[in-house]
Amino acid sequence: MADSNIRGGRELSALLSTLPAKLEKNVMRSALRAGAVVIREEAKANVPVDQGLLKKSIRVSTGAKRGVLTATVKAGGRMAPHAHLVEYGTRPHKIEPTNAEALSISGTPFRSVEHPGARPQPFMRPALDATAPQAIEAVAAQVRKRLTAAGINVPAPAAE
Repeated sequence: MADSNIRGGRELSALLSTLPAKLEKNVMRSALRAGAVVIREEAKANVPVDQGLLKKSIRVSTGAKRGVLTATVKAGGRMAPHAHLVEYGTRPHKIEPTNAEALSISGTPFRSVEHPGARPQPFMRPALDATAPQAIEAVAAQVRKRLTAAGINVPAPAAE
């Protein structure tokens, strides 16, 4: 992952602590979502197929637990339960039917089948590695936008 320097973290924390808790929570939740959306879009671009349920299953969620806000980029779920198999690959393994009926492939019955495995095709981790600096910039821009909309003057960062 590329090195990312966050400037003004202490100042931002001090400013946020002076805001009402609800405003602080809403500002940070939307900022974290903005950063996660950058990663989500890169993950969708990295999926090894052009279309389908795996690409559609990549989503962003936010949450708060014990005062800690989080944003998560997820893939899979009911829509694409195979997402982890694409990301990490599979070892060669034997497939056996779960009931007494024979396994049928193209109408031909089998008692078991040797699956050769599948090579990993990572799409989530490379998305994070490639876009972390842009995600951090998106978070900062969203904080600045929301605070400015709330009537708090937040200057743009100085160019280096």
